[in-house]
Amino acid sequence: MSERAGGMTRRDLLRGTVGIALMGAGVWPTGEAQAGVSAGPGKRARVVLVRDPRATGEGGGVNGEVVARMLDQAVTALLEVSDPAEAWRRLVQPQDIVGIKSNEWHFLPTPPQLEAAIKARLIQAGVSEGHIAIEDRKVLRNQVFQRATALINVRPLRTHHWAGIGGVIKNYIMFSEDPPSWHDDSCAGLAGLWDLPGVKGKTRLNILVMLTPLFHGRGPHHFSKAYVWPYNGILVGIDPVAVDATGLRILEAKRRDHFRGEQPLAVSPKHVRMAQERFGLGVADPSCIDLVKLGWMADALI
Repeated sequence: MSERAGGMTRRDLLRGTVGIALMGAGVWPTGEAQAGVSAGPGKRARVVLVRDPRATGEGGGVNGEVVARMLDQAVTALLEVSDPAEAWRRLVQPQDIVGIKSNEWHFLPTPPQLEAAIKARLIQAGVSEGHIAIEDRKVLRNQVFQRATALINVRPLRTHHWAGIGGVIKNYIMFSEDPPSWHDDSCAGLAGLWDLPGVKGKTRLNILVMLTPLFHGRGPHHFSKAYVWPYNGILVGIDPVAVDATGLRILEAKRRDHFRGEQPLAVSPKHVRMAQERFGLGVADPSCIDLVKLGWMADALI
């Protein structure tokens, strides 16, 4: 192929092809944000795992400086650039209105230190501070989210009474006017959330917080410190299904280690698999996920 054919460069063609795949994953490609997803029957996704033993301290306290550095490492590796500021400029544009979809479950919330690091990078990328909001349960009433052109999706990984796991796919349930309506059949249809008006085509980045994941519990409000551990990691990707599928593999490995054998989750997290098979939201098959591992990898479980 010549460099330019019919007014379109090879670079333009490649961007368009990958852009189609990203929009299929509920992601709107901006600049070079297409990294990590490929188009076609052999579709692949890239996920980055970064770990640092200093990310948390005694009692699970979060080291904001370390976590901010981990975020920079993850995003630059995902987009294959050396400068964090440049990486974020490929994710968002100055004219964007950005909602940081967090999670405020009081036992295991999105760390405010990570929220602050994301916001700082968005501002550095040129987004006005007044055009950035951090919200969870009130996204439908938040004026910034009502006008948002871009979303950053960030939450901790944990077991979940209705869905098997709570990950980045499920994190958008508060964009629904009726969240409980998504609980049928082990929440198998959660990927449909990504077609809601407040979500569709807006997600630029998914961050699954794995600093102290919750790997076991029973009941709708379960939490026990006996079932969290200092994994000290974050998983980052453009493809939400690939991110959740990778986090799920780590959670399952931890359960096998802790319970000394296979210990299926009380509720099947089949929504992750269904997100690929029924909705085409992204890649759940581990053989199609390119996992980049950075930093401390002792007991990585994957």
